[in-house]
Amino acid sequence: MNPEQPEAFEAKGEEKGRPIGRRVLLGTIGLGALGVVTAPTLQRGLESFLANASDKDPTGLTGLLPNGGGFRYYSVAASVPRKDDRTFRLTVDGLVDRPRAYTLADLRALPQTRLVRDVQCVTGWRVPETPFEGVRLSRLLDAAGVRRGAGAVRFTCFDGTYSESLTLDQARRADVLVALRMQDKDLSHAHGGPARLYVAPMYFYKSAKWLSGITVTQHVRPGYWEERGYDVDAWVGRSNGRDDEPTS
Repeated sequence: MNPEQPEAFEAKGEEKGRPIGRRVLLGTIGLGALGVVTAPTLQRGLESFLANASDKDPTGLTGLLPNGGGFRYYSVAASVPRKDDRTFRLTVDGLVDRPRAYTLADLRALPQTRLVRDVQCVTGWRVPETPFEGVRLSRLLDAAGVRRGAGAVRFTCFDGTYSESLTLDQARRADVLVALRMQDKDLSHAHGGPARLYVAPMYFYKSAKWLSGITVTQHVRPGYWEERGYDVDAWVGRSNGRDDEPTS
């Protein structure tokens, strides 16, 4: 699960990492309290601070702090490498005729789709009317030439830990993107940038951050959180024992 407004995986990871320092924790809590009652300028600074702190916080404690954006910070990896225009690559491979590695420039040159939907976390919080913009996943699959017999798509991430899957029919939906922008800004590192998956009608753990690989497979392979008990089909309001209002 991967929701500066703050950003997120949808649920706190079970793996343990190095605890954050006492000074960082106390300072973050203090700033969190201030951010609740102060002006938007300070709030934006707080959110930026939380984004940076979350990169160094494998415990997930920063996700418990208040913030104005509605998102929560979580992680399942102790650290995540940073990618930029020079180092980022997104591979499309597996049961395809034309495997390819895309640069950021390649992805930006393709037609972009903008969606505005609520973001719903399976833990209960929701951020309304959040814009995402990027390339429809179906366009990348069509360009690759999906082979007969394929039935699913697996997603891997450059944090080295997270993974997700969709059926091929789900992956071809018009509201499933390889997102490059969120809230009308380029995706920050904390938000899963430079590129992340965005699956609008499903709980946010399906929208894998730090996307690095798209592999067409024969069958669905459960992702990181499905292996830990979450539903593979994560439709908002129709899965995981929840009755939230659908997001689209």
